[in-house]
Amino acid sequence: MEEEIKPAEKKYYDYISVAKRTTQNVYFVAQHDKKSMFELLLKNSDKKQTVVLTRSKKNADELADYLKSKEIKAVSIHGNHRAEQINDARLSFNVGETTILITTDMILKSMELTGIERVISYDLPLVPQEYFARLILVDEVGESISFVSPDEEGTLETIEFLMKCEMKELELEEFSPTAAPKKEKKKKKPRHTKKRVKKEED
Repeated sequence: MEEEIKPAEKKYYDYISVAKRTTQNVYFVAQHDKKSMFELLLKNSDKKQTVVLTRSKKNADELADYLKSKEIKAVSIHGNHRAEQINDARLSFNVGETTILITTDMILKSMELTGIERVISYDLPLVPQEYFARLILVDEVGESISFVSPDEEGTLETIEFLMKCEMKELELEEFSPTAAPKKEKKKKKPRHTKKRVKKEED
C-alpha cells in the first residue's frame, strides 16, 4: 500500500500569520536611553546576525558611532552611501564578517540580506505597516525586538491591532533610566490608554 503524501501546508504572509510565527519582544525606553539599552542588550545576549532599523540616517550614524566608542563593531549603511558601499556591506553581512548592520527601511529593501537571526526596531517605522516587512526577515527562524519610546506607543498600538496580538514586554535588570534633557522630557502615558468617555448626567 502506497504511503499517502500529504500536501505541503500553505504559508500565509498576512500580518496575523507572520506575527503568530515569529518571536516578538518589546522594551519600553525613553529615546535618549536607547543607545545605552542597546549596548546592554548586546552584552547580555548571544552573538547573532543582527539587523538594526532606525528611522533616520542620522540615528543610524549616531548609534554606530556610540557602539564604536564602546568597542562594539557595527556598520551603518544608508542612502548617503554609494551603491558599491551598500553592496560591500551586504556581502560582509551575508558571509558573517559583519554581525551588526544598522540601516533604514528604504535601504534594507534593496540589500537582499541572508542569515538574519535578529531584527531590532531601534525606532518603529513612521508607517506601522512597514513593521511587517521587517518581521518577515526573521519569519519563524529568528526574533524581533522593538525599542519603544513614549512617543512611539501610538504606533505600537496600531501594529498590535493589525496583528491581533501584543508583543511580550521585557525589561533589562541592569538597565537604569536617566533623566531626559529638558527639550525631550515628556510624561509617559500608560500603555494602551483608552480614552475615557464622559457619561451624561441623568
